[in-house]
Amino acid sequence: MNDSLPSPSFDASSDERRTGRFPLQDELTPRQIVAELDKYVVGQEAAKRAVAIALRNRWRRQQVGEDLRDEIVPNNIIMIGPTGVGKTEIARRLARLAGAPFIKLEASKFTEVGYVGRDVESMVRDLVDIAVNMVRSEREDDVQEMAEERVEERLLDLLLPAGEERRTSPPGFVVSSRGEAVDQRAPEEKAGEEQREERRKRTREKLRTLLRDGKLEGKEIEIEVTQTTFPAIELPGMEGVDYNLSEMLQDMMPKRTKRRVVSVSEARRILLTDELDRLIDMDDVVNEALDRVEQMGIIFLDELDKIAAERGPIGGPDVSRGGVQRDLLPIVEGSSVQTKYGMVRTDHILFIAAGAFHATKPSDLIPELQGRFPIRVELSPLSEEDFVRILTEPKNALLTQYRALIETEGAELEFDESGVAEIARIAADVNQRMENIGARRLHTVLTTLLEEIMFDLPELGTGRIAVDAARVGERLSRVVKDEDLRRYIL
Repeated sequence: MNDSLPSPSFDASSDERRTGRFPLQDELTPRQIVAELDKYVVGQEAAKRAVAIALRNRWRRQQVGEDLRDEIVPNNIIMIGPTGVGKTEIARRLARLAGAPFIKLEASKFTEVGYVGRDVESMVRDLVDIAVNMVRSEREDDVQEMAEERVEERLLDLLLPAGEERRTSPPGFVVSSRGEAVDQRAPEEKAGEEQREERRKRTREKLRTLLRDGKLEGKEIEIEVTQTTFPAIELPGMEGVDYNLSEMLQDMMPKRTKRRVVSVSEARRILLTDELDRLIDMDDVVNEALDRVEQMGIIFLDELDKIAAERGPIGGPDVSRGGVQRDLLPIVEGSSVQTKYGMVRTDHILFIAAGAFHATKPSDLIPELQGRFPIRVELSPLSEEDFVRILTEPKNALLTQYRALIETEGAELEFDESGVAEIARIAADVNQRMENIGARRLHTVLTTLLEEIMFDLPELGTGRIAVDAARVGERLSRVVKDEDLRRYIL
């Protein structure tokens, strides 16, 4: 990769990205993907390049002829590195960038069939649920304006109820021999009817204006709501069976409704949900969600090293660890999983695994599972210089977050270069002398540093709060030097 080439910038804050409908695969190159990840993750170039290539390969696969397309499998990745260096953040940002269904799980939560714990197929079922919610949210955005217009009309009908419904042949009308309705009413009666209709229209428009201005939010009205009659039912020992019995019973039983007196604001929420349900075709949502899971889904398996057993005598928890690996194998290499929305193939789901592997090593995994993660990337530990960059460079940098929190109280928090450097030095020092928890150490250091300020802020009022090396040293020096205090606070 030629470092002299500029990395194209791409705005990740657009409405399309927010709704998860960002067309990544046919627009972003691997270089642009890395540039986007650089906005949130410091360093770890090898890992960024590996995931960028893996994601771009998905678009490339779609361009291949159908006879070869199904033969191309994802390049599953194992990220190896200590905790707090960015493994999870890279995968999470990648999925958000792609608008793809994404789920993060800890491998240690799963267990071999027959032991207490979750079965491995539940990760696919959870991913499908996420995809269905994602697609439904997108469809809701598409019809939101139409639904709000309908809700407004229904609210106006409730605020200004219509009179008695007219009969098919209203009073004063007769049907001629030609089948036409002839108005037999007197002119005065017709004029009075027109005036009443005109007054009603004017009143309705005045209510519409008040409704849009938010002046009727507290007014109480009576609406009809569907009654939920069955709570969620879970059978002990049946976690792997993904059938919601309460939903099945609700579909079988007739819908029951009841009348409730609620505020206009609450009625708007209830009616909006009802209108969205009417406008959205859930069959179409489910079909698209299943397709996204099969073609774009990403499963991030953290703590993979916790199920890697050291080579030695078989016994104890190692039996369960090996069982989890064997159960994972068919999911990763490709199989069909039954969900409540239908069968899902896992052949082209991208699996990204991560682990510190400080007590074990990837070769301790069973050989078949190792072969299903052909790409291995080692993430380097974070240095003091990396901590300085993490504090200042990312779009969601910790210092930026704390400044925003302080601004809500009307004050201004400023960190000069010496203060940032001192925070980074203390974090690196504590990591070296105790457990190395990577960038997470910055959270503990900053929390301890700003604890007194955050507590007294409402009484301090507005003003400028400067944080320099002297202030950092004064606040943290005793904590860093005292082994007992540092053990519990940092």
